[in-house]
Amino acid sequence: MSENKRYGADAIVESLINHQVKYVFGIPGAKIDRLFDLLDHPKDPNSPQMIVTRHEQNAGFLASGIGRITGKPGVVITTSGPGASNLATPVVTATAEGDPMVAISGQVQRKDLFRLTHQSMANKELFSTISKYSAEVGDAENLSEVIANAFQSATQGKQGAAFVSIPQDVDDSVVDSPALAPLAEPKLGSADKASIAELVRRIKTAQLPVLLVGMRASSPEVTAAIRKLVKTAKIPVVETFQGAGIISEDLEQNYFFGRVGLFRNQPGDKLLKHADLVVTVGYDAIEYEPRNWNAEQDAVITVIDTEAPQLDKHFQPTTELIGDIAATVDQLDEELGSYEPSKGSQHYLQTLHEEIEADQKQTPPAGVGNTNHPLAVIQALQARVDNKMTVSVDVGSHYIWMARHFRSYEPRHLLFSNGMQTLGVALPWSISAALLRPNAKSVSVSGDAGFLFTGQELETAVRLGLNTVHIIWNDGYYDMVKFQEEMKYGRNAAVTFGPVDYVKYAESFGATGLRVETPDQLEDVLDQAFSTSGPIVVDIPIDYSHNPELGKTLLPDQF
Repeated sequence: MSENKRYGADAIVESLINHQVKYVFGIPGAKIDRLFDLLDHPKDPNSPQMIVTRHEQNAGFLASGIGRITGKPGVVITTSGPGASNLATPVVTATAEGDPMVAISGQVQRKDLFRLTHQSMANKELFSTISKYSAEVGDAENLSEVIANAFQSATQGKQGAAFVSIPQDVDDSVVDSPALAPLAEPKLGSADKASIAELVRRIKTAQLPVLLVGMRASSPEVTAAIRKLVKTAKIPVVETFQGAGIISEDLEQNYFFGRVGLFRNQPGDKLLKHADLVVTVGYDAIEYEPRNWNAEQDAVITVIDTEAPQLDKHFQPTTELIGDIAATVDQLDEELGSYEPSKGSQHYLQTLHEEIEADQKQTPPAGVGNTNHPLAVIQALQARVDNKMTVSVDVGSHYIWMARHFRSYEPRHLLFSNGMQTLGVALPWSISAALLRPNAKSVSVSGDAGFLFTGQELETAVRLGLNTVHIIWNDGYYDMVKFQEEMKYGRNAAVTFGPVDYVKYAESFGATGLRVETPDQLEDVLDQAFSTSGPIVVDIPIDYSHNPELGKTLLPDQF
């Protein structure tokens, strides 16, 4: 390759460097191999680290995990055809759940775009409905411009995925234009003073206001502002699943009233119903639809966010405070000063807190035979996870139990797919967390079914020498579907599959495999898992016999 020429691939790498991208995930192919060659044999020491994965979908999850944890776009690069279409699931998940990500895929040469030729596909059109931005580059001199706009779109407003399709001859073309330097991130101001003053008036005249904090409230800046406001004004808080950890451990006793996202009649639901003012902070409707917590359409709602919300008959705010969320909350704190709910409301909050504590302190029932009750596993896991560790949770019955009972005290350290409820995200997100937070164990939890959606990335974790602990709740079914079918129809359908030896599976990748043979081994096996270096898989036979009882607390439209 001539050192005197710059190609489209060079412009892409330079753009990634300018946007301070640290990692790129993906799988190469002929239509974009020049770019992979440059990434794997970098000219510039500031080039991103190229991490090859075992499936393009998983590469997308790894990129979205970077976006979710850092708030900066993670990057995935794949080849054309199926390499691109395999990104559909992580792209739609990132867009729905507010995770910034830039996805780049190869494409056939421009002359073949409208021919029935090998891997020719309408990339831009495919991704246009599931991403915030979708473009196909027609001229190599415009590559850096398109990528700069992709990064900008991925991070503005509600964050999400941006997609760029690059024809092979564009990747291979000689370019002269320098890569665009990224613009300084625009700094929004707080909401206008009149709106803040109106919210101050509403809070001071309310008997029981509540903060409903969501995905866009989980940045370090907004979290700090919310914690400061809560200390000053003594306002109770309900978290969404993606807002987990916004309330710190020292504030939990007085101000944390649970999470909402899948259940009915939880303390958080009761508080939202009882409150005479609901202030949503960085909340997105996809996290917990307003029809679930405002079914009667009588809630008085104020919104604090970066952009105006989607309105419906269950979500009609009386006031919208649009601007930088942290700046708005800081200004609210300054203007509001000291406040506390009425005496009667404080008594009500105390009864809710007692309900939460009783739920947390219940003794787990014994599992049937050699299986383990979900609460026993959660309590054992809680005892070993500190505030520096990240816990990524897949989708399944375990997700319901974990969302309700597992506590987290730092934002973006307990990760759920709550918008799309995408199966398979836990292990890839755990790998992303291990890369970003190498000084702490990274923990992931899945069912035995969901684990095999992305289990091949164990090899990636082994190759990178990451300290991950993946816990499999093993029951032999697609159980989240199974128990709901049984509640609806009195029987189950299409939820059974054959057994897998997950210990041998882990060992075949070079990871450590452990199994809890009997409930009395649970503590010792988890101790071994958390004290062992490298990737660990723990197979825990689980007792889901109590799920029908749990199902009675689920919202009807979840079935």
